[in-house]
Amino acid sequence: MKIIQGLAMMIFMGYLVLWIVTPTSVFYNKWLVTERAHTTSTYFEAQGPMMLLYTCPILLMAIMGSVYNHLRKMANRNEGDKKATQDNLNIWRRPMIIQGLGIVSTIELAFFVMFIALIVWSFTSYLHVGFAYITPAIAAEYGEKVWEMKLDTVALRFGLVGNLCLAFLFFPVTRGSTILSLFGLTSEASIKYHIWLGHIVMTIFTSHGVCYIIYWIIMKQTSEMLKWAKTEISNVAGELSLIAGLIMWATTFPRIRRKMFEVFFYTHHLYILFVVFYVFHVGIAYASTILPGFYLFMIDRFLRFLQSRGNVRLVSARVLPCETLELNFSKSKGLEYTPTSIIFINVPSISKAQWHPFTVTSSSNLEPEKLSVMIKSEGSWSRKLYQMLSSPNSIDRLDVCVEGPYGPISTNFLRHDMLVMVSGGSGITPFISIFRELVYTTETLKCKAPKILLISAFKDSSDLTMLELLLPSSSAPIEFTKIELQIEAYVTREKQPVINDKKVSTIWLKPKPSDVPITPVLGKNGWLWLGVLISSSFVVFLLFMGLVTRFYIYPIDKNTNEVYSMGSRAALNMLLICVSIMVTCYMGFWWNKKRNAIDSNQIQNMEGATPTSTPYSWFYNVDRELESVPQEPLFQSTNVHFGERPDLKRILFEQKASSVGILVCGPKKMRHEVANICSSGLASNLHFESISFSW
Repeated sequence: MKIIQGLAMMIFMGYLVLWIVTPTSVFYNKWLVTERAHTTSTYFEAQGPMMLLYTCPILLMAIMGSVYNHLRKMANRNEGDKKATQDNLNIWRRPMIIQGLGIVSTIELAFFVMFIALIVWSFTSYLHVGFAYITPAIAAEYGEKVWEMKLDTVALRFGLVGNLCLAFLFFPVTRGSTILSLFGLTSEASIKYHIWLGHIVMTIFTSHGVCYIIYWIIMKQTSEMLKWAKTEISNVAGELSLIAGLIMWATTFPRIRRKMFEVFFYTHHLYILFVVFYVFHVGIAYASTILPGFYLFMIDRFLRFLQSRGNVRLVSARVLPCETLELNFSKSKGLEYTPTSIIFINVPSISKAQWHPFTVTSSSNLEPEKLSVMIKSEGSWSRKLYQMLSSPNSIDRLDVCVEGPYGPISTNFLRHDMLVMVSGGSGITPFISIFRELVYTTETLKCKAPKILLISAFKDSSDLTMLELLLPSSSAPIEFTKIELQIEAYVTREKQPVINDKKVSTIWLKPKPSDVPITPVLGKNGWLWLGVLISSSFVVFLLFMGLVTRFYIYPIDKNTNEVYSMGSRAALNMLLICVSIMVTCYMGFWWNKKRNAIDSNQIQNMEGATPTSTPYSWFYNVDRELESVPQEPLFQSTNVHFGERPDLKRILFEQKASSVGILVCGPKKMRHEVANICSSGLASNLHFESISFSW
């Protein structure tokens, strides 16, 4: 695995060096000329050298990442050793709060600064090369002034630098990315990189467009705005791409995205028009510079589409009095995922277009045939779902589609002596999956678990019932005698227990025979299959493109007085890319679907008594006997504080274990407070573990 990761890193460093030298005159006048002389052929023409330089290395990295993830997954099945914390890297993992960026680690900030430096270097190098050819004599020859030619040059260079940022834009939103995992990243934790890159891309491309509009107005060439050249840059396509991008950009700002999420969600699908018209604007040959990121995103997106077409088997739902649901799905034993994974859920009866991400609360090891998620009723979609399942005349079945789950390849929390998990409200959900996984690790694998301190803040006492979800609903009791657990629960808006007649109830649903368990989209060896699909689809595309170019486009270019349209060439290549991806991915999906069908021949009916009480019902009836409370060990581990908030600084500094992993999920203020405490340097044993859910 280390060899594969090392080779992949070398390829990536070479890829970055390529972008560093791209704006230099040496690259364009010497290296690229030599490379084109040796690689240009009648099968690929000018597109071939660009794909060889900018596309092939990243796709090779993705294939290597598939093998790496498969080997890592196999190793994790038997991995139970405690790894020592690397002290020399801790300083780089310390969180920092940067205005406009949020919570970032030192290494993230370092990479961000280096990327900005790369952008500045590229822009200044492009300008240096461009301005070197602008003289009063040359300007007079074109009937322009020197500053007018420089404005034209600046406008073009903005576009070239924008391509650099666009090349990285789609990597963070590829949910099943094999490249992100090489760097220890996940898609859900990398959304912030997509947001940063998106703002940079649109700022630069907007500057590119505005500068050209000003230039055309000054030169009285406004007719250029309506130009769609046959063999040159298409201005109309660029303008349409920019308009689509501006509409998306306008809806991404937090106030609009949070208050009008549906507007943000639907307008973001304009990325299709943005990319299509971008390719028409610059031509398919130059678009090869940004192709790898979008190519991998397309494969991931089509596999998600195939997975989401069928209904999955929803077996039961636990209804909590705090307007919270736990949905329990049937899953195949071959589906494995790690704690903190997320899954996207669609309920067609509420909205056919809306997909919402939720953290998985179950453990694929502790519960091999069940996948659970917790949904707090906080938005219009979740409120409708809660009303459907909690009403007296509740439904007996529900059509549900899913995408995922997606998560890290591995999470080794055993490397710490102690885990402190800080949550606010529904932010407890990722910690439920972590706790259940640690129960499996200690009770089944017989590994020593770190001491766990769970600090949970809730608004109302009814929210305390969320703590019941720490243990799965099961007819057989779950023991966790080998885990040292302490729960400190804080109810901030109530000074004493409030009696509530509502109780936790379980609704058993009746799936259709056509409903299937959640299965891995590409089977047990999904990572290897993904590598096969990436390589085979690209080979098929190259084969089709080579044949079309050699026997259709090349004869027109060389044997007639016409030149094949750049727009037609772009459209043909985009069609071939889509067909290649769709055919190969569908074949891989169909093959694994047949194998998964063997595990889904019979509907598994879950039987058991419906719970009528909660281990935290004593908060509503303080006279209840402790012996009658189910899950007594969980109850005995809990202290409840009414009318106060946790003193996080005091609590964290009191932990004296040599290595304390700090995890936080909740409101922004809480996350920033914990990050500030861990980054203060006053306690060297506190190690901030980033858990990001930015959807």
